[in-house]
Amino acid sequence: MFSHMKIILADDHPLFRQALTLTLKSHFNGAEIFEAQTIPELENQLRNVNDADLLLLDLDIPGAKGFDSLIAIRHAYPNLGVVIISGFEDKETIYKAMNFGAAGFIPKSTPVSEMVMAIKEVLNGTLWTPDGKFNSNDIKTSIADDKVSSLTPKQRKILLMFADGLLNKQIAYELGLSESTIKSHASTIFLKLGVRNRTQAVILLNEVQLNQSVFGQNSSE
Repeated sequence: MFSHMKIILADDHPLFRQALTLTLKSHFNGAEIFEAQTIPELENQLRNVNDADLLLLDLDIPGAKGFDSLIAIRHAYPNLGVVIISGFEDKETIYKAMNFGAAGFIPKSTPVSEMVMAIKEVLNGTLWTPDGKFNSNDIKTSIADDKVSSLTPKQRKILLMFADGLLNKQIAYELGLSESTIKSHASTIFLKLGVRNRTQAVILLNEVQLNQSVFGQNSSE
């Protein structure tokens, strides 16, 4: 099983490519590894390597434009499994990569044995992320929860008052603060949540509340 495979490895770090190539050849009998360190080199490999089984792609190689390269490759080669191997491992990057068609996301900090396991799972048709599974709704919820959790206690209180429909003037009165201070807090809240206005902030808050406790308050069961 997994013998005589063709794997394209696109990464611009020579030592990482060398180490991963040796690992792949030692765990996948007869595997052929085709290397690329720029997007033009990758495009050339994709054209010339017939029936490649897998592409291991670092999104930061020269010539790449964020997730555009992944999207273009998935469009041009829909039957090719693409696994992102990245120095980034935040939930939002993982979520975007998987939603743009990646079959797996392996942080470069992953132990070698786990990398091999991840690649085998992808070859078996399983989507792989650091937690061992991928569910876009779960990741969306987790990202939203992280954003809300980044607020200070006062910012959380103001957000809840937004949700109650209170105006800035009313919130200022309730908290004993000036209206300009509330506006300043509001701007910071919007920035942390990645939204533009209080309506979007409240929608995000409601999404989090539907799935779990927002402020770490465990249900007393």
